[in-house]
Amino acid sequence: MIMPKMSVGFAMILLVAGNMIAVLSDALIKELPDGAAVYQFVLLRQLTAVLMLLPFCLFNQKAKLLSNVKWHFVRGHIWLFGAVFMVLSIQALPLATVNAIFYTAPLLMLPLGFLFYKDRLTAPSIIVAILGFIGILVVVKPTQINMGAIFALIVALTMATNNLLVRKLPSNHTVAQTLFLTNLVGIPLGLGLAIWENAPLSWYALWIAAGSNLFILIYAGICVLVYRAVEAHKISSAEYTGLLGAVVIGIIWFDEIPDISLLIGSALIVLPLIWLATLESIKYKRTAL
Repeated sequence: MIMPKMSVGFAMILLVAGNMIAVLSDALIKELPDGAAVYQFVLLRQLTAVLMLLPFCLFNQKAKLLSNVKWHFVRGHIWLFGAVFMVLSIQALPLATVNAIFYTAPLLMLPLGFLFYKDRLTAPSIIVAILGFIGILVVVKPTQINMGAIFALIVALTMATNNLLVRKLPSNHTVAQTLFLTNLVGIPLGLGLAIWENAPLSWYALWIAAGSNLFILIYAGICVLVYRAVEAHKISSAEYTGLLGAVVIGIIWFDEIPDISLLIGSALIVLPLIWLATLESIKYKRTAL
């Protein structure tokens, strides 16, 4: 299908809006009460995501949905593992802090890409990785590292791994089918963990799960729309505005006032990534000439 052309400015506005919406998903998760049944909540997210995505999968029958699901199975269980720690980290840390750590996923993709695929590590990418990890230390402060920060780093690691494993997925599966399978294949283990947890069903957690999934799916849909219409190197820097959104929503919703270390550390994480994206954009333009 040929996608309509879209201006770079409008595409970036859509991406900024999408990232603000994605932060709302985290904010809803933070609304879970202390002691909430984590495994049950993750299972509810899987189930509601599958129900939301099923119509989009049924409307598109070009690809056999359940064919070649090996790597979907791997990614789905990595996602399940990361989702558990995502809930724990969001509950333990301020919204802006946890999102700053989540943004280290692109940094982790650099060494992982080298290990998995022998991707070339350039001098700029190494500099960006070093500055980013310094930024992590500034944000979480080595003397104040707690389990929440460790959990958030585990989430970033699972995000980076899943992003890299996208290369292994069947090319004929749509984005909706990929998201559907990611959630579907992990349901048996998620159900087993929820049964082992043995917590009474929480209807409040169900609504939180459905709401957070809805926000994430809107964000994913916006990404599909803009990245099909505009080259990624022109607009990807807009993704990092989600951290600003986390700061704003944290202040308004949870009365979380960021300190100077969060601002400095976030700058060390995000600004080098924008610089690297700019270098890649320049390189792309030169090779295209």
